[in-house]
Amino acid sequence: MLLTGISEAAVIVSGDVANPGPIELPAGGRLRDVIGEAVPNAEGYWLAGVLLRQSLLEEQTRLKVGVLFDLDVLQRMAMLFDKPSRAALAQRLAEQVRQMPVTGRQIADLDPVAVEVGFARNIRLDDGDQLIYPKRVDEVEVLGAVAEPCRLPYQPLQEAREYLQGCTLLTADADADYLWLIQPNGESRRVGIAHWNRESGQMPVAGSKILVPVKNDDLDPPVPELNQQLAELIATQLAEVVR
Repeated sequence: MLLTGISEAAVIVSGDVANPGPIELPAGGRLRDVIGEAVPNAEGYWLAGVLLRQSLLEEQTRLKVGVLFDLDVLQRMAMLFDKPSRAALAQRLAEQVRQMPVTGRQIADLDPVAVEVGFARNIRLDDGDQLIYPKRVDEVEVLGAVAEPCRLPYQPLQEAREYLQGCTLLTADADADYLWLIQPNGESRRVGIAHWNRESGQMPVAGSKILVPVKNDDLDPPVPELNQQLAELIATQLAEVVR
């Protein structure tokens, strides 16, 4: 049931759906119950669907704090080892991270058909959870160890590493062996791009982000978990967050 007022137990649905707004959450309510009421656009970009959960806010707050701590360590070590451009990059990334909201995003398949027929998990939802079905965005964003984040037109079947050619990389401060591919469904993975570890078939879809990792193995101590945690945090930011 779509509610017109405030409900004691409701899920908020927004984006490319027929019935946006708060939807009553029955006892033991699950994803299929809410999707059936919201009716996502049959021609929508379901791959980018987002589930935001109140229960994950605390965990992701810790993740954000950890990323900021590692960036602070990176900046200090870079200054100590006379790498001013690395220190400036760490400071700039920290400013970007501070502006990222803590969303509580959970990786989930929100394809209505897949949920209906049982190919995707029919997740149990809680009061205050949110579903967002964004519009398709035909671009790929590159960020991280770049002069500035850049948005490039999405090219079907183009390898992730090939998008880097369209941006100005900070080569002295970037990890030349890997990148992190963050798909619009919130999944992220490290991809080898050097001659010795190159992985083929790693193609972003529309709306993906590519993180150029920050080089840190030339510092003592290094911050080995920084890039993975930064990618995980970025993955929570892929869709517009409606509060």
